[in-house]
Amino acid sequence: MTQGAVPASLPDPDMDPGAGGVTGGPSGSATEGPWHGHRGQPVSRLARAGDAAVIAAIYNQGIEDRTATFETDFRSAGDVSLWFDASHPIVVVEDDPGGPVVGFASTSTYRPRRAYAGIAEFSVYVARGSRRHGVGKAAMLALIDAAAAAGFWKLVSRVMVSNSASRGLLRSVGFREVGIYRRHARLDGEWRDVVIVERLIGAAAEAD
Repeated sequence: MTQGAVPASLPDPDMDPGAGGVTGGPSGSATEGPWHGHRGQPVSRLARAGDAAVIAAIYNQGIEDRTATFETDFRSAGDVSLWFDASHPIVVVEDDPGGPVVGFASTSTYRPRRAYAGIAEFSVYVARGSRRHGVGKAAMLALIDAAAAAGFWKLVSRVMVSNSASRGLLRSVGFREVGIYRRHARLDGEWRDVVIVERLIGAAAEAD
């Protein structure tokens, strides 16, 4: 996702769901949702404020890897705690119910204008040791459900063109590639292109 598109306390929306992450905003809800998955498979729940430290650690791995985001400054648990705004869903994924958190997906504000209130930026990040084991897909499926339940009608993000793992993941859960922003930002002095992705959810999807 693009650097500068969101406040410094939020991850930017360039993503690597399969290998590292996509960025987004918070759910703020302290209520656990239903489990998605079974024992021995990735399972998801709504994030709680107490998950902030592990979410920050996973996001910082994505920053280090230089494949998922234009951000270069690490985030603290305090930074992540600001994502919890009671409006934008965040989900986390565990290997088993009650096990360690190995990935997350989040939403954040797309634009401040009222007309766009139903659109959310999203991000998804997976811990290095748990990548390519279905964690990113579990996170995205849960986030889609949570965002629709919260009244959003579209999820959008931007993915680095070279990030084939993330692009494949998003296609597998119904995202459409809209187009490419060329030379969208520099990472370590190198220009990067990003792909715009979107998925209709909730009432907008039902209108088709």
